Amino acid sequence: DVQLQASGGGLAEAGGSLRLSCRVTGFTVDDYYIGWFRQAPGKEREGVSCITDSAGNTHYADSVKGRFTIFRDNAKNTVYLQMNSLKPEDTAVYYCAVETVDRPRLSDLTADYGYWGQGTQVTVSS
Repeated sequence: DVQLQASGGGLAEAGGSLRLSCRVTGFTVDDYYIGWFRQAPGKEREGVSCITDSAGNTHYADSVKGRFTIFRDNAKNTVYLQMNSLKPEDTAVYYCAVETVDRPRLSDLTADYGYWGQGTQVTVSS
């Protein structure tokens, strides 16, 4: 049974940092492409970052490039999103997800992801 448990959200000041965790059960994290998405109130869910399977290649949305880092701890079967230099516009519910298309790619399309975590709220104050 595939499950993703996102955690680590909270309240941060602009310029601060948070680290999100996505603990996975039911499969091994380095066998799949995993992404982080976010959804702000009144907006569509958007891709933030993703990481490939064993190669560990990464992709970032332009809005977070240079501030966020995605990485994986295989021993803990967990994918992280380190968020630095936070901005008020980073406020959103953050979700982790597993890409389930036949030919995985570094994708920020929600349709490419078949399993989703429950989301964790990130609020950045100005």
